[in-house]
Amino acid sequence: MSTTETDPVRGERRLLAAALAEAGPSAPTRCAGWDARDLAAHLVIREGRPDAGPGILLPPLAFYTERVRRRTARAVPFDKLVERFRQGPPKFSPYALPGVDKIANGVEFFVHHEDILRARPDWEPRELPVELEDVLWRRIKIARFVLRKVHVEVTLVQPDGRSLRVSGGRRARRAGAPGPVRVHGPVGELVLWALGRRDVARVRLTGATDSVKTLTETGWSL
Repeated sequence: MSTTETDPVRGERRLLAAALAEAGPSAPTRCAGWDARDLAAHLVIREGRPDAGPGILLPPLAFYTERVRRRTARAVPFDKLVERFRQGPPKFSPYALPGVDKIANGVEFFVHHEDILRARPDWEPRELPVELEDVLWRRIKIARFVLRKVHVEVTLVQPDGRSLRVSGGRRARRAGAPGPVRVHGPVGELVLWALGRRDVARVRLTGATDSVKTLTETGWSL
């Protein structure tokens, strides 16, 4: 069996590339304001333009990253964008270093794959390979960064009982703060919920009514 077939992150890359190709450049996605061409350009520059990478996480540099992404989306045919992504990062890319793929790309590829699939009117959740679920659970700590400004204590809970607190702590326990909220669901749904796809993530929230209301009304993004 090939490495691509046994490595869950490489497998997800292959499936994401196939989903992009099938959807076509103008297909909608769950990334606000982006169609499939925009998403493909993002994936390509993320791995192939280290100079534009910092703006993905650092707001002061986001204007440059977005400018590079738009130019790439206009200049490169969609099928070539998809193929570049499918082939993996160029040799000079930090993403080509051993081990980086599994650390940095599991959540990224899964979420963007679902961004395409769940933009379709008849979507249903996929049954994920156990290996991919394990990768997602190991990397779900990224939710602590995403939810860093949420003052409600939030704990993510898998069906098997495994849990991880991803926001709150001292600030959430101060006098008068909302009580804790537990978010229940399969790991893929928890990842989508934490990374802002709350309208399509199939999760269940438990906790005091006012706490759940406060969390539901709170906005966040990566």
